Formats: sequence, structure tokens, C-alpha cells
Amino acid sequence: MTTQFLLTCLLVVVSPGTGVLFTISAGLSQGKKASQVAAFGCTLGIIPHLLAAIFGVAALLHASALAFQTLKYAGVVYLLYMAWMTLRDKSAFQPDETPRQDKAAAIISRSILINLLNPKLSIFFLAFLPQFIENNDSQPILHMLELSGVFMVMSQVVFSIYGWFAASVRGTIHRRPVVLAWMRRGFASAFALLGVRLALTD
Repeated sequence: MTTQFLLTCLLVVVSPGTGVLFTISAGLSQGKKASQVAAFGCTLGIIPHLLAAIFGVAALLHASALAFQTLKYAGVVYLLYMAWMTLRDKSAFQPDETPRQDKAAAIISRSILINLLNPKLSIFFLAFLPQFIENNDSQPILHMLELSGVFMVMSQVVFSIYGWFAASVRGTIHRRPVVLAWMRRGFASAFALLGVRLALTD
């Protein structure tokens, strides 16, 4: 496993995207436990893309404009929906001290869906990871699973740090209503911009 692989994975994971945004939002609105659940859910959302790359579905997305566009616009619609709901729900960043038992499942479901509807992850696994597998490798799938495992662990750790930091400043932010209002608008705008950026992806 090369240093180049680790550094590139770290750069991809650290770069703010839908998973990071959702994890931070969970930390600010519901605290540390919710942020860690969101980070775990976003990491689980990587698995379908890994399997797609292994079984050739990612190659279909890469080769078929229709397949790629279908998944892409499903992701765009969901991101715009997230933007609208964040902007509309004025309680989104209010303290929630009485979490229900089903909230963890709901957070994980939304986290997985966010990453599942991101075709760029499939292309990442198709175009990037194979570069680090030798042509004469006798067990390419096993090695791809190992590299993917490293990527997932790195994602979990980095997302958890983002969520922990968001949760740690939660109390300070909640004492400032004006900040809450602007953060809600900022997150809504960020989801919308990510949706627009995805829509412009070829």
C-alpha cells in the first residue's frame, strides 16, 4: 500500500461533500451520538459502490450515458430535497434532548441514501482503485477489498472527527439564534450547490 494511495484517499475523504455536510448537520442538531451514527451510515453508503465496481455495474455507469444520467439526477433531486427540508424546518438545528429509539435507524438510512445516490463514488472505485492493483495480481478482488477497507476506515475516522467537532460547538451555537438561522440557510445552500454541481457532472 503506497503513500500516494493513502494521501489521495485522505484528500478525497477530507474534501467537504454530501457525507461530511450531513454528518456535521447531525452533530449540530442532535449531538455527538447522532454525528457518529451519521458518520457510520455514510461509511456504509460506500459499500454499494464498492460492490458495483467489483461486479461491473460501475463500468456500466461509465459506459452508458443513460444509466449514469439516471442515477445522477436521482441524486440531484434528493440533494435539492435535502436543501428544501433544511431551509423549511426551523427546528433543524435546535437542541434535541429526547431522541427516539428509531432515530438512529432514520439517520443511517438518510446517510446511506446520500452516498448511494452519488455516482461519482462508483466512478472513483472504477477509475482510481484499480490503478493500485498490479496487472499480474493473482487476487485482484481481494486486494481491491483491502484498499476499499482502508478507504472506508479513513472515511469513518474523518467523518467522526467532523461530527465530533460540530457536536462540541453545538451548545455555543444554540445560544445564538441569529447564528442558527444563518447556519440553516448555509446548509440549505450547500446542499443545493452540491446538487447543482452534481447536475453539471459529465
